[in-house]
This record gives sequence, C-alpha cells and structure tokens, in this order.
Amino acid sequence: MNNGLVNAIIAYIMWGVLPLYWKLFNDVPAGEILSHRVVWSFVFMGILVAVQHRWGDMKRIAASRSLLLSLTASGLLIAANWLIFIWAVNNDHVVETSLGYYLNPLLNVLLAVVFLREKPNRGQWLAIAIAGAAVLIIAIDYGRFPWISISLAATFGLYGLAKKKIGQDASVGLLSETAVVLPVALGYWIYLAAVGKTTAWTLPVSTFVELLLSGVVTALPLLFFARAAARMSLSTLGFVQYIGPTIMLLLSIFVFKESVSPVLLSGFALIWTALVVYAAASVRGTKLAKAR
Repeated sequence: MNNGLVNAIIAYIMWGVLPLYWKLFNDVPAGEILSHRVVWSFVFMGILVAVQHRWGDMKRIAASRSLLLSLTASGLLIAANWLIFIWAVNNDHVVETSLGYYLNPLLNVLLAVVFLREKPNRGQWLAIAIAGAAVLIIAIDYGRFPWISISLAATFGLYGLAKKKIGQDASVGLLSETAVVLPVALGYWIYLAAVGKTTAWTLPVSTFVELLLSGVVTALPLLFFARAAARMSLSTLGFVQYIGPTIMLLLSIFVFKESVSPVLLSGFALIWTALVVYAAASVRGTKLAKAR
C-alpha cells in the first residue's frame, strides 16, 4: 500500500505539470501531436521492454484473445484521453481539464462500487458527498456543460478500471496499449504527408527534439500509475489524484493567466476539505479493521 501511494503521488505530480510541456507545441494540431505521442511512446517502451528481456510476455499477450481485447480497450481509452487533454491545453481550457480530473476520483469511487464491489465507509461517503457538491458548484459557475471535463473524467476513469482488472505488468501493458493505436498514428502521418499538412516535421530542431521526448513524458507517469493501480484500492487511488488537477489549476491561474472566479476557488477549498475527510476516514477504517 505504501509503495503504491508513493508511485501514485509521483504519477500525479508528473501529470499535474504536463500542461507546461504541451504548451511548447501550440502551433501543432492536437491530432498530429497525439500521433507523435503514440509513436514515440511505443519506441520508448519497446526499448525498455527489450532491455528488461520481456518480449516473451508480449508473445503471451498476443496468444491470449481475452487479454488482447482488454488491452485494446485500455489503449483506445488512453489515446482518447490524450487527444482531448492536448486539444484542451493548447486551446486555453486548462481550468476545464483541471475540473475533469477533479471529477475523475468521484467516478472512480462509483466504478469501484459497481464493478469491484469496494465498500467505502461512512466517513468516505461523506468526503465523496463534499467533493461532489464542490464539483457541482464549479460546473455551475463555469456556465456551460463541461464536455471536456466529463470526457476526460470518463476516459481516464474507465482506463483506471481496465488497468485494475487486467493486472498486467506496467511496462508490457503500456507497450501493448501503444501498439494497438500505433497503426492509426502511422496512418495519420501518411495522410498528413499526402495532403501536405504536416506541421511537426517543420518545427525547429530543438522543438522537434522536445516532441520526440513525448514518449518518455508519456510513459513515465503511466508506469508509476500502473504500479500504483496494482497496489491500491481504486477509490483511494482516485482521491490521491487530486494532486494532479490542483497543480493544473494553479498553473492555469498563475502561469497561463486564465480567468478564475471566487466561486471556483471556493470549490477548490471544498475539494481539499473532502480529501482531508477521506484520508482521515480511511486511516480510521484501517485501524478498526486491525483491531478486530
């Protein structure tokens, strides 16, 4: 559990600062950035798996139809999440991405109850109610249906559930997921070249090298997340996730200068209150379980 918590904290800090990285490529369309992200993630993970001498595991996955279908589903989910996130960041919707990842822990708890039969205690339900109220206040203050937020929460929540149910090794699992969407990414490259709309390949050398690093930037937090998901309950993992959107929210205010209302800041304070309540209830529940 402690090892899982450390991995989760590292993953969510990395995700929290990720908008700073994607802002480097404001002039590149989101779909093209995604295609590079997929290709270079596959390359990086292929090298990592080769160094670990794990190609035998890839062969076993290819021979298992059920596992292959599960990894295909998780690969499509995370690719959709990447596309929405990149588009939102580069179109100045960082506040809405932050809201999406605040919504996600609530969805994680629901998924955990429905699919994994996890049972939060009363204190944890209280925390969920506080966080739900905060998210509702934020959404109303935002002024329109937050489709970016809902889409990000849904795709990443279902991805987390898929990772939990698959239980596959982090390195091999991520390589399999990127392999699923690799043909689409390469096909998109061919399409862009055919219609003369390639942007990334015309970037300055230094910027293109930064884009090549998208494989490392993508893979590292996902590897930490996969390790955390295998060692923690899905609902607890979801609440640790508040680290990521909190960092994004602070970036949107102090770095990207997006407008943020006092109501939004009040909702932010409520969410942190919920986090404290949830953590206290979890600790108390653990102590009671040990005392029995």
